[in-house]
Amino acid sequence: MRILGVDPGSGTTGYGIIDTDGSRHSAILYGAIKTNPRQPFHERLLKIYRDLSAIVMREKADLMAIEEVFHATNVQSALRLGHARGIALLVAAEKGIGVFEYSPLEIKSAVVGYGRAEKTQIQTMVRLLLNLPQVPTPDDAADALAVAICHAHRMTNYELRITK
Repeated sequence: MRILGVDPGSGTTGYGIIDTDGSRHSAILYGAIKTNPRQPFHERLLKIYRDLSAIVMREKADLMAIEEVFHATNVQSALRLGHARGIALLVAAEKGIGVFEYSPLEIKSAVVGYGRAEKTQIQTMVRLLLNLPQVPTPDDAADALAVAICHAHRMTNYELRITK
């Protein structure tokens, strides 16, 4: 099964694609879509849409796992994050792939085993679980891979059988 993990953000949206059989995972592609903060917001969203659409078309993901919006103290930041997240959900709907949503606590628990894990702990576990030579960069890419791994750990045998 091929899982696209997404760590949404209006400035940087991380993505990470893994192949998994349910127990072993391998990284296929990861990176980040960076937008120009000097551009109008709607143009930044368009860049996220176009780039993420191209990645999904080229890599043929079976499903998308995406981080839920966390509680932000800054309402404006939360709204912008929600817009970027909506763009990712639109891409999934348009391409006909299922979406699974996970909280930051669920992602950390699935990858590290501890819901309050630090960013460096998550990055180290992503590197180890995917047998990568170094921690994926930028941080947003490592976070997106963690979202994909989270879903891989939560999948059922039934889900694996129907995609083979």
